[in-house]
Amino acid sequence: MPTVANVSAGKPKLTGAVYRADAGTALPTDATTALAATYKELGFVSEDGVTNNNTPESDNIKAWGGQTVLVVQNEKTDEFTFTLIEALNEEVLKTVYGASNVTTAGGLTTVKATADPIPNGVYVIEVVMTGNKAKRIVIPDGAITEIGEIVYKDDETVGYEITLNCLPDASGVNHYEYIA
Repeated sequence: MPTVANVSAGKPKLTGAVYRADAGTALPTDATTALAATYKELGFVSEDGVTNNNTPESDNIKAWGGQTVLVVQNEKTDEFTFTLIEALNEEVLKTVYGASNVTTAGGLTTVKATADPIPNGVYVIEVVMTGNKAKRIVIPDGAITEIGEIVYKDDETVGYEITLNCLPDASGVNHYEYIA
């Protein structure tokens, strides 16, 4: 029987919603334990929120005569997309350009846009569900596969649209979800 109490919207935690740590950092294993200091908060996300594309693609195998007799999954994409809108946040810049390409000294931040690959990282997305339930999404190995166009315009925020491809960890898990 359908239950209205199971219907939910997802909002960001007021203390931060998206965090990043270096690859290999110990993963959180529940929805509420405080994150280690090695997880850096990436500030506000645009009003579009976070989108998870967790979609299998399949081929239909047909018998002579055209009848489908088998469906074979040939790909399963697990990606998260979001736009970071704190363009002056040093941790955002390190995420987008790579930590080795961002330095701050004496109040001056220098960003070097290079062709160097951006290192994979651990990502955590904190969500507040209806009824004040906490949901934590943990991506053990996130690879930035796309960064959208960066627009500088007087009536828009400067933002970095990021697409993360979730690579499997040693257990074959692309991402974990914890709800408390």
